[in-house]
Amino acid sequence: MSMLAVAKKDFLDVRRAKIVWFVGALYAAFMALLFYFGQNGSSNTSVLNALWPLTIVGAMFIPLIALVTAYLAVAGERESGGIKYMLSIPNTRRDVVLGKFLTRTAIVSVSIAVAFLLSGVLVLLWYSSPEMDTLAIMAVLTALYALTYVAVAIGISAATASRSRAMGGSIAFFFITSVLNVVGLLQPAIDYLVNDLAGLDVSMYQIAFVQSLISPTAAYVNSTGLAFPDGFRTIPSDLPWFLQGKTMVVIMLVWLVVPLALGIWQFERADLG
Repeated sequence: MSMLAVAKKDFLDVRRAKIVWFVGALYAAFMALLFYFGQNGSSNTSVLNALWPLTIVGAMFIPLIALVTAYLAVAGERESGGIKYMLSIPNTRRDVVLGKFLTRTAIVSVSIAVAFLLSGVLVLLWYSSPEMDTLAIMAVLTALYALTYVAVAIGISAATASRSRAMGGSIAFFFITSVLNVVGLLQPAIDYLVNDLAGLDVSMYQIAFVQSLISPTAAYVNSTGLAFPDGFRTIPSDLPWFLQGKTMVVIMLVWLVVPLALGIWQFERADLG
């Protein structure tokens, strides 16, 4: 059995998880509502204005979709004992982790694709200037953002031996990197640590960069400058290179690779009893 065979078997199991599809459907419903209220009874029916709140909605919902889909991928098999069967076929431990990652990536990608395809249809029906290029860029950025959290969840799952630890690690990561970021507490916390406690003289732009390095959510929010024009709403037109959208995409790609690699490394060293 290879990595693809692991992914195929895992897909048959995970597709029956109703909570995964429920969260994905809820995100699609929120998108539809945003575009509906964006054009209903408003004199300014710009797709950009309707799409802008999606950044914040996505910053909260996308990690939930990804984490719920992936956090038990490996840890659940270890706790149930199924991992011994999977490794006896034989598979390498890397095959198991990467196969699980492929499956959860496919599930999450389908959820996001359906949500954006539905939104694209509604935009074409409701808006005279559909701005489909902006919608397409947001779809790509959102998918990449989702996959970073899938990679994190798979990494945590591969590094832990029980469901409770995988759940606890995923919840802690979500709270620190997503919730604190969205409610505006992460940046002040970094400012306090580096400027007040450490006595450094770090600018707010540099703090925002550090925030993006430690939070995929911050990187995703900052990357939306690739979809929206310079100066739109709160997007500054003179951002330094290290806060521009392309740099944020690179940071999300790093988040896609590093947690997965660390999870594989830890899983290969684990004693499975």
